[in-house]
Parts: sequence; structure tokens; C-alpha cells
Amino acid sequence: MTALIDPQKIPQRILPDGAKIPCIGMGTFGSDRYTPGQVAEAVAGAIRCGYRLFDCAAVYGNERLIGDVFQAAIEEGAVKREDLYITSKVWNDKHGEGDVLLSCAQSLHDLKLDYIDAYFVHWPFPNYHAPGCDGDSRNPDSRPFFVEDFMATWRQMERLVEMRSVRHIAMSNMTIPKLEAVLPLCSIQPALIEMELHPSFQQPELYAYCVERNILPVGFCPIGSPSRPERDKTPDDVVDIEMPEVVKIAKAHNVHPAIVCLKWAVQRGQVPIPFSTRKENYLDNLRCVTEDFLTEEEMALLAGADKNCRLIKGQVFLWEGASSWKNLWDLEGVIDRSGWAKA
Repeated sequence: MTALIDPQKIPQRILPDGAKIPCIGMGTFGSDRYTPGQVAEAVAGAIRCGYRLFDCAAVYGNERLIGDVFQAAIEEGAVKREDLYITSKVWNDKHGEGDVLLSCAQSLHDLKLDYIDAYFVHWPFPNYHAPGCDGDSRNPDSRPFFVEDFMATWRQMERLVEMRSVRHIAMSNMTIPKLEAVLPLCSIQPALIEMELHPSFQQPELYAYCVERNILPVGFCPIGSPSRPERDKTPDDVVDIEMPEVVKIAKAHNVHPAIVCLKWAVQRGQVPIPFSTRKENYLDNLRCVTEDFLTEEEMALLAGADKNCRLIKGQVFLWEGASSWKNLWDLEGVIDRSGWAKA
């Protein structure tokens, strides 16, 4: 089967070990709005369109059906396994001794793979919340970030590389203070880091910190995630596709504002992972990185449009005594354990 868009035309990023990863992929988080079947169907369509990067996670609850899609595509000759770059993530309730290995083994089984290209620590603490819970839910066992806890998890991640179960290990939802604390302790450095990145939330300091250390940023919510769960929405949130700068550039290129967000992301250097169940949308998302690039002036305009508007605040992971979702993000430049009183 010939892909609708030649994967060879999709620019590649080079990881520290020389491995290549497409500059854009498809996310698979259904945002509590799409069934596992709908997500898997979108993945199948995306492979036919020419996507080769897919960002998965155990907590999304759809890896088994997505694995069926991968297996069928490979067996039918639609794609070779070595041409795919597939990621997954260990969820917060699987940070315990041995649990990371078991979690990865389950994802390998569900995704029907012999190895995962990149395996992420989904969140940097073992704070669990029930799937689909509301934004005010709190788990009494939640705790702040502690270096010792994280490194016990990371040692298991490193073991997965030694076992050849995964090619690269990675982090997600980190901050500079947390990275400063753990990177010197890592025997294997993270090859990638997932973070929220879109025109209204560009995280320039964290982005530059990672790039300087040869850690590739992967950007989730690249168009502002308009279909994110209701628990993640607040009245002050900025809508990226309605930002005047984005709309102006979209009109100049005669494209949807979402396409401008993706072009900006790729030209900036991060790897965006948008999701859509509509073929016309995910086809346009892939095509847009191969043509009609933004000008230097347009990139500069968007760089100045940053509103520091975090959309995925993570409030469901707060520990007892914490006063705000801001405690999760170390805004004062140190690891924040505000209100933590437990021994």
C-alpha cells in the first residue's frame, strides 16, 4: 500500500544515539470523548496517510486495540516495524519496585510489539487518580516530588533499556528544578521529554534547557487541545486557534488556524503530537509540515504571542496540604512541597 503522503517527505529529528523520529506524530489520548475503537480507527487511517510516529500510554485505555492495528498493518505489508516510532508511558500507580517492568511488559503485549521505541515516565510522582474523575478529586495518598522516589522509578526505566524492551527512555511533565535534581543521577539520560507546548504556552526556559542538553521536546496539546476533558478547562484559558496572531497568519496562508500552530511547532524544533478522528484533519496535519512554511517574521510574531497559559494543570495530582495546581510546577525555581507535613 502506498501512503497518501510519502513518509520520506516528513522531516526527521535525530536523537542522541543517531536514531530518527518523525517531526510530527499522532497522539492517542481520547480526551474522555472518543472510544478506544474510534482512536484505533484513527491510527489505522493515519498509517495509511503516512504517519509513522504514534504516542501511546497505558492509562489511555486503548493500547490493545491500537496494537491490533499495528499488527495488521505490519502483517499486511502496509508498513515495516522499523519504520514506525511508537511510544508508551508508565502510569503513576506503577512506580513501585518491579511495577515499571510489569507495566512495560503489559504495553508490549497490548501493542503487540517486541520493543517500544520510547518509554516515558508519564508524571514524575506516583499520584494516582481514577480515570475520568472530576477536577476536584484528590487521592489522600498523593505526595510531592521526591528525588529518591523518582530515581527508584528511573532505575527500572534504565533496566528496560538493558533488557532491550525499549530503545529510548524519556520523561514527561517535568520542570527545570526537577530535572536539575535528577539528571546528574541518571545512568541513562532521557532522549525525549514530553511537555505542554502551543503558541499560548511556549515554556521558553524549559524548552531551551532541554534542547541545550540534547533532550528532544515532544509537545502535547499543540493546538491548545480544544477537546480536552472538562476537568482541565478553566474560564481564563486562552484558545490558541482564536489568538489574533494565529488567525492573521492563517488568513495569509489560507489555512485553518490549527495548521499554523503545527507549522510553528515543527519549525521551532519540537515534535507535536496532535490527535483527530477526522481523516481530513489528520491528513492536513501531516501534509502541512511538508509545504508552505511560515516566514521568519511570522515565527517571530508567534514567539511574541506567548500568554504563559497552561491548560493541563494537573490539579487532580495535588497532595494533602497543597493549595494550588501551581504547586506542581515549581514556579519559584525550587521543588515545591508546599503544605506537605507527612513524615
